Amino acid sequence: MIRLNIVCEGPTESTIVTNILSQHLATFNVGASAPMIGTSGRMGGSVTLKRISDNVRDCLRQDRNSYCTTFIDFYGIDPDFPGKREAAGKSGLSDKQRVVCDAFADRLAQTLDEGPMLRFIPYVQMHELEGLLFSDPNQLASALRRQDLAQQFWAIRNDFDTPEHIDDSPISAPSKRIQKIFPRYRKVQMGERAVRSITLEKIRQQCPLFNAWIAQLENLPPLAA
Repeated sequence: MIRLNIVCEGPTESTIVTNILSQHLATFNVGASAPMIGTSGRMGGSVTLKRISDNVRDCLRQDRNSYCTTFIDFYGIDPDFPGKREAAGKSGLSDKQRVVCDAFADRLAQTLDEGPMLRFIPYVQMHELEGLLFSDPNQLASALRRQDLAQQFWAIRNDFDTPEHIDDSPISAPSKRIQKIFPRYRKVQMGERAVRSITLEKIRQQCPLFNAWIAQLENLPPLAA
């Protein structure tokens, strides 16, 4: 089985990878693990270049027969993260993502040889993991056990081309919008429950950048022993 480390921003991403995404990828002969950024005693939290680079480098160096990718939010990365400021000047969503991913890979390549870099797949979720939950507002409301809130979630979804377009303002990022409507929202437990309710298939239909990443992970070529 092809080994893959998905370095996650925090416990919500790690839980979704461990309990949902890893099962899907296993059908493509990919065994996914979900380490969180940081070190023992301080896992998850702020996404700085040093914190995530340290984890990615460790994954690539410690297991030379594995791939490594990232699952971090554009909204949550440090303002000084490579490419973040340049991305702000791009109008297209895919352009924003590409600028950050390319800049991150370029910076990492300064401390890694070509071999490990060939096993690295940078990915930044636009704009936040909770944006994926707007792929089906009815199922989001159902997962929160508040079907009466579906119309409010639809009102948000209908303002954007795709769920991934929901912006990254500190007051209107996807998670902030959910919490405003449903203050009892808890990211880890309810986020996983919502993804299960919506289904990975529906999310991929609605979120092209996320779908492209999953497709890439499904098609990883075997590494030479």
